[in-house]
Amino acid sequence: MTPDRDAAPDAGDDRPRSPVRVGILDDHAVIVDGIAFWIGENAPDVQVALRATRWLDLIRDPEFPVDIVLMDLQLADSVSIESRIRACRAAGCEVVVVTALDDAESRERSLAAGAVAFVPKTLPVSEVIDVVRRVARGERVPKRRSAAQVAAAAAASAAADESDIDDAHLSAAERRAVSLYVQGLSTSEVARRMDVGYETAKTYLRRARDKYAKVGRPAGRRSELIRRAAEDGMLE
Repeated sequence: MTPDRDAAPDAGDDRPRSPVRVGILDDHAVIVDGIAFWIGENAPDVQVALRATRWLDLIRDPEFPVDIVLMDLQLADSVSIESRIRACRAAGCEVVVVTALDDAESRERSLAAGAVAFVPKTLPVSEVIDVVRRVARGERVPKRRSAAQVAAAAAASAAADESDIDDAHLSAAERRAVSLYVQGLSTSEVARRMDVGYETAKTYLRRARDKYAKVGRPAGRRSELIRRAAEDGMLE
């Protein structure tokens, strides 16, 4: 849990008086440094106590534990997100997962393991830090819908006014590849999830796009493919 602070906030000021000590864990140093720089320039009520690009560097840092860890979902190591979250919680840190893979399954895994929030990297840093402040105040952070869920809802609304959508007749493998890809996975990640080679996964996606194009349903861009997937019930 976030440590109690001795001083009460001034009237009209709902921020903690003592700076919130945060750690940033992301395997891309440019992201770590970018968030830290923004905090230093714009958030005097938040202190970056440690930065790390590897899990072991985070937990071995003498500043650990901190109040809140901003943690990337996917790191280039073998430690699962659940294990990382639970270890931080056991040490007394709250965890906010900040991720490029904004899908329902990853969100549920993170929250079930004890993360207090799950936010996409598409958010401005200012909004991520607002989440940090809410967590520090002990407030409940509302769940956000994933990008896939937002796209599905938009597509479902648009589809309500449409009829006679032509079936692209995708194979089971093509549907699986599209379903994974529109969740935000790269082609390489799709290949790993499907246990196939990179070129095979790339072929599945190309064939799916070609089939959609042949029935007059453009799918050349990721946004278009998300819409096609939503129309065909491939998104949760």
